[in-house]
Amino acid sequence: MEPQVRTLVDISGSPAALKGRADLVLERARWAAEIFQRYDRDLTMAIVDAVAAAAHGNAGRYAEWAVKETGFGVVEHKRHKNEMTAFPLVDFYRDEDFVNPRIDEARKMVEIPRPAGVIMALTPSTNPIATINYKILISLMTRNAIVISPHPAARECSVDAARALAQAAVEAGAPDGVIQIIEDPTIPLVEQFMGSPKTSLILATGGTAMVRSAYSSSSPAIGVGPGNAPVFVDSSADLSKAAKRIVESKSFDNSALCTNESVLITLAETDARLRQCFKQARAHVCDDDDVARLRRYLFHDRGFNIECIGRDAVWIAQECGIRVPDGTLILLAPVGQIGVEEPLSREKLCPVLAYHTVNSRRQAIAQARAVLRLAGAGHSAAVHTGDEQVAMQFAAAVEAYRVVVNAPCTQGAAGFQTALAPTFTIGTGFFGRSSVGENIGPQHLIQWTRLAYNSDASEPFGHYHGLSSGFSGPLPEAPADGVPGSNGYRTPSPSPRPSQDTLPGVTRDELRRMIAEELRAVLGK
Repeated sequence: MEPQVRTLVDISGSPAALKGRADLVLERARWAAEIFQRYDRDLTMAIVDAVAAAAHGNAGRYAEWAVKETGFGVVEHKRHKNEMTAFPLVDFYRDEDFVNPRIDEARKMVEIPRPAGVIMALTPSTNPIATINYKILISLMTRNAIVISPHPAARECSVDAARALAQAAVEAGAPDGVIQIIEDPTIPLVEQFMGSPKTSLILATGGTAMVRSAYSSSSPAIGVGPGNAPVFVDSSADLSKAAKRIVESKSFDNSALCTNESVLITLAETDARLRQCFKQARAHVCDDDDVARLRRYLFHDRGFNIECIGRDAVWIAQECGIRVPDGTLILLAPVGQIGVEEPLSREKLCPVLAYHTVNSRRQAIAQARAVLRLAGAGHSAAVHTGDEQVAMQFAAAVEAYRVVVNAPCTQGAAGFQTALAPTFTIGTGFFGRSSVGENIGPQHLIQWTRLAYNSDASEPFGHYHGLSSGFSGPLPEAPADGVPGSNGYRTPSPSPRPSQDTLPGVTRDELRRMIAEELRAVLGK
């Protein structure tokens, strides 16, 4: 059997036609989710491992493709991110059981896992493949179906990657239709998916507008807000290590991750030594003229210059007319203030780091709070210090749910150089007006039904050990029309290829129905 990833082509803008196409995919996903929720843990993890192997094996190829298609980032760094969202992600959660009931005899309670059902996943252009890997794998770990809406700027590599992972999943025993992708997403079409009652949960990673749209869709949603991480380098820090780690972070994939440091704050007493350490770490410390050029180039009346996203420091310097040595990794831009009047204190998804000096630790903490008030509330922050009390005071004061200590913030907040959960969706919690403050993982795609016995000691607790509703196959094939056969299942058979004159995933009858619905809407009949 050759697994097929369902795709959509937008041939009509009418709400009826868009809803019809969304319903076809979502009904197929819902069917797959219902079947998948009956799998046992062994088969579930076998599918997860097969998909992780496919993600790892293709990490380099899709890293090259993503950089070529989007123009963002560094191939080697994207390859690393793609690999980290394969086996390491799965291994982090391997000992967690999201499939079997949990039995608590002391409390006389049984907890039964209940997957969300159909996950609608929005993915960004800056980290397209790593985000697809991550969202597919955490959905599979919890026996959910997933429909992916890729960013248009990374559409081709995203579609191909999703197809490869879908094929690996089905070949390992997953229900056909458990992984699907929208081939040509448009805003009206994606809104139909997000607003459909057949969508159980939206997992949004992308720009502010995308996340707000997800939250306003009427479907449950988990989204990441914008980042703007402040980093405080204290006088007690190892300044050489701090500079190297910050440059490593800020230059990683050319700052395409929203967890990268945005504004550095340090004390006047460390200023001269820290600048020298940055120069030794291949940072260019800008003079006043350089900073003015950067400010004009990076920000304009419409906001941040998106041409700079994921570009390297030398490229940005050349565009600004700044002379820097070859091999320069980041541009350090000293600023005299932090606030709305200083554009460089905003989020910058490029290797430009604003640099601000203060006279006391109290002022440093106040300025870090100001950075997060501009943008990035609830997201991430970092501190480099040898004094635990300083770390505690900083973490307790800043409105961020991840405070990385003596590590690169880009990798640390995302869980790749700390013990935080590896993720490509950062919960921003109450500070960021989100319901989740921790790194998003499979535990957020599942809830639990609890059988709670009478607590009176005279009422005996039942014997639940060994009971399970899972099975290991043989498994039915997802129906092409989203409706199961008369016996509830269909016998597996080769998936037919669409003919040349039909859309992928849409039959002639379905196409005629869509056109008829559109005509009725236009003619008012």
